This record gives sequence, structure tokens and C-alpha cells, in this order.
Amino acid sequence: MESSKAQQQMITFQAELTDTYCGEANYSWVKRETFTLPDSATDRQIVAAGKAALGLTGVRCRTTNYGDQFELRPYNTCTVAFITVQS
Repeated sequence: MESSKAQQQMITFQAELTDTYCGEANYSWVKRETFTLPDSATDRQIVAAGKAALGLTGVRCRTTNYGDQFELRPYNTCTVAFITVQS
């Protein structure tokens, strides 16, 4: 009998952090990272792993879930982060 861990699929995510201009993503600089989680990962686990990949652990953010993308806006900075499934 196979274990349930062997049956889990892994999903790769891309996280990117960039500056903003008038509240919109500007991309004059960008930091991109990828990370992998099991397909059973919760939204909270995805956001936590994305923040860790970008070096934002412990930074408070306003988070919006668009279904296929998370948008993180760290407080008191002119930056925005996006977490999406890598295709």
C-alpha cells in the first residue's frame, strides 16, 4: 500500500517583489524567487512561503487573494509582491 505522501503532487510558485509608482507596480527593479509546496497547501502556507522566499518574513502586509494570484502590499513601503502558480 502506497503512502499518501508519495501521492501528493508538488506545485511550483513564483513570487516577485517590485516597487510602485502611484500605487501601481512599476518594475524599475524586481526580485523574483520560486518555491515549491504540496498541492494540499493552504492559502496561509502559500503566502508564508512566498514571504519567506522574498525576505518578508515578519513584515506586516495587506493581502488580497484574486483566486489565481496573491497580492501583498507591505505597510509603510512603496512596494508590492505577487505570488502566482508558475506555468
